[in-house]
Amino acid sequence: MKILFIRYKKSKNILEGGEQGSQKNYNVLSSIVGEENVETYYVHDESHKPRITDYVGVLCYFFKNYYYGLSPKRVREIVEKAKSFDLVFVDRSIFGIIAKRLKECDYKGRVVCFFHNVELDYFKAKMKGWNPAKSLILHCVDKNDGYSCKYADKIITLNPRDSKRIKTLYNRDSDVMIPVAFADRYNRESYPSEMTRSKLQLLFLGAYFGPNNEGIEWFFNEVYPHVNVEVKIVGKGMDQLRANYKIPEEVEVVNDAPDLEPYFENADMMVLPIFKGSGMKVKTCESLMYGKNIVATDEALVGYDLDYKKMGGCCNTAKEFIDVINEISANPRPRFNNYCRQVFLEKYTEKAVEKLFRQVLY
Repeated sequence: MKILFIRYKKSKNILEGGEQGSQKNYNVLSSIVGEENVETYYVHDESHKPRITDYVGVLCYFFKNYYYGLSPKRVREIVEKAKSFDLVFVDRSIFGIIAKRLKECDYKGRVVCFFHNVELDYFKAKMKGWNPAKSLILHCVDKNDGYSCKYADKIITLNPRDSKRIKTLYNRDSDVMIPVAFADRYNRESYPSEMTRSKLQLLFLGAYFGPNNEGIEWFFNEVYPHVNVEVKIVGKGMDQLRANYKIPEEVEVVNDAPDLEPYFENADMMVLPIFKGSGMKVKTCESLMYGKNIVATDEALVGYDLDYKKMGGCCNTAKEFIDVINEISANPRPRFNNYCRQVFLEKYTEKAVEKLFRQVLY
């Protein structure tokens, strides 16, 4: 089987959450059919500097439901290239117009679309306040998710919540649900044996993004004054955080860290106060991989099958966060949470989800 893999962008630096999900999809497909049988088409390439004509084209193409980076020319290239492939894997549902054009051009293979989010909900959360282009972008996003549902032979979602929402919006059932997963990057003969400190060191991991930033600010306003902790924030683009949100001076903010492992290993616990979003949170999967204690909201845990008490705690109010953090502070536990690590190995590795991808391919 030969697969044409349509991907959002070729990153020159650190992969963001969604792109880490794309890499997982590519890795698993390559594992099943052989890397030599999977060819990638990048809609974006960050190594090439955009031209002024590219920005002008963006505005024009939005009106025709071509999401940023796509154009009629590029879609024609994909349709022509697809003739040599058995399956086209559209890695973001926001590129649904590709599925539409493939079917209109009588493509003989199969088309699979992967929903990393319910994009309409994701973009509504992302685009806060008034924006002159907001309605145009949301219309474009909505149309493309609709195209994915109408024209793809198979659609993949991350979790039951997204599947239900897509059914409501577009009257299409998900063919299979495949959760966020990672190649295991933390396989060791032995793991850290230290206990958690009385003054807990908490780590927030995430890119500069509205729901992340708002959750962090909420935590510092509502929880931080009532607990004895140190907090470190690490993420792509987080150098912008202090300029736009109230963050205590003593809190360390690390931007674009090339290696996250030292931050994970040094932290007593992950704190994930996320209240809005769609899809699944990649940072939660990474935290499981590194065997971290986790205290998180319902939103940060959507799609994950976990025993919250063994994990650390599920909290949605300031009091719940305060109570759990103070309880762990008073009663030390291993900094390395073996339960979280085992859940990752059983359910959220690339190998663990491979059989679900096989259902799609065969």
